[in-house]
Amino acid sequence: MSIQEHILDIYASISDKTGEMLEAAKSRDWDRLVALEQDCRVLIDCLKDTDAGPVPGVKFVQRKVALIRKALADDAEIRKFTEPWMNQLEAYLGSARREGRLQRAYETDHGG
Repeated sequence: MSIQEHILDIYASISDKTGEMLEAAKSRDWDRLVALEQDCRVLIDCLKDTDAGPVPGVKFVQRKVALIRKALADDAEIRKFTEPWMNQLEAYLGSARREGRLQRAYETDHGG
């Protein structure tokens, strides 16, 4: 396998992984989404070490661009599912912090 084929295989793996991430987000399987995101980061780190040489040809670049665009489109779709969930989580955590501060204030004021 040539280095170009290896690089494209990594991009294809990232594309597959972002597709799996999108499915996890659609099904609200947040634990799976996080695990898949970690897998994707490993692949991206591998690319950083591998895909630094000169551009080998038009077909290579076209395939690479197509895979990157697919991964970015998946990422945009994933955000549609994760952002509302993250907003709910932030609201919940903010409420819990406020309740904790009120509880501590009440205990302080009343010798609790």
